[in-house]
Amino acid sequence: MPDEILMTQEGYDNLVAEREYLVTVRRKEVSEHLKDARSYGDLSENAEYDAAKNENAEVEARIRKIENVIQNARIIKEEEITGDTVNVGLTVDVKDEDTGELMRFVIVGSTEVDPFAEPAKISNDSQIGRSLLGKRVGELVEIVVPDGVLHYRIEKISK
Repeated sequence: MPDEILMTQEGYDNLVAEREYLVTVRRKEVSEHLKDARSYGDLSENAEYDAAKNENAEVEARIRKIENVIQNARIIKEEEITGDTVNVGLTVDVKDEDTGELMRFVIVGSTEVDPFAEPAKISNDSQIGRSLLGKRVGELVEIVVPDGVLHYRIEKISK
């Protein structure tokens, strides 16, 4: 059995919506591009046809990937999360003990990562995410990363 993929309800809903869009809208658009490109004649020297075929392959690959994630998803239900310890779906405020910098992360499944979101969404499978999981407020967490060792103190956990 493939590994289950932890997800928030929001992340799952976003994937289902993306799949629906790709299947109902993008497939039709790509099919039209293919049809138009075929009408230009000789397929062996038809750049538009090659581009449309590539676009079709990308859309179909994305659909298959999303379907695989949906099939193996385990949605973290809000009632499963107590907020006593860091878990998927929770926001955690940490203080870098070396620099004094305060940071806020939302722990999400690997398919929902967005480091540029505010607050940053980090994967439960990332080095930082894995190290924070299961920890409580006040705990000091030592995280080995390629640049060295981070020392984070958990300041707050919230939903």
